[in-house]
Amino acid sequence: LFADRDGTLIHDAHYLRDPALVELLPGAAPFLRAFAEAGWLLVVVTNQSGIAQKIVTEEDYQAVRARFEALLADQGVTLDLTKYCPHHPDVTGPCRCRKPGTLMYEEAAAALGIDLASSVYVGDRWRDVAPAIAMGGRGFLVRSPDTPDADRERAAREAEVAASLDEIVERVLR
Repeated sequence: LFADRDGTLIHDAHYLRDPALVELLPGAAPFLRAFAEAGWLLVVVTNQSGIAQKIVTEEDYQAVRARFEALLADQGVTLDLTKYCPHHPDVTGPCRCRKPGTLMYEEAAAALGIDLASSVYVGDRWRDVAPAIAMGGRGFLVRSPDTPDADRERAAREAEVAASLDEIVERVLR
């Protein structure tokens, strides 16, 4: 299972630097736990362009990641891997890791022995779902307050749209 972080698993605070502001979205921990209990590997894949833009430091990102993982651990969830892209095309130029690029997924697959075509990809933006198409997997868009209508419409045509994380559990695992 590949899941986006901001807007999908935690509230998107836009350039989150303060670990005290990390807040799991309702249903995030049960969603991840259901996949883990079904034997799936859990990988969080996140764009963190604030690092390249010098809005967020590497230390800020790591502190937020640690808080996020601690909140999940408090609910019985352990991630197998977190991958992040610290780039921004206007600052660092193009890269293969920034979603919808596929490098973070390819690296996770190599590290953990994941079959990308048998994987599920979840996020609140089209860029989170697009790698599913490139990799032959199953992509789900879960709408957040920041999801553009065009992203939802495209996901409805080219992937899948779910009303909630719980709906994805029902559609994939049940």
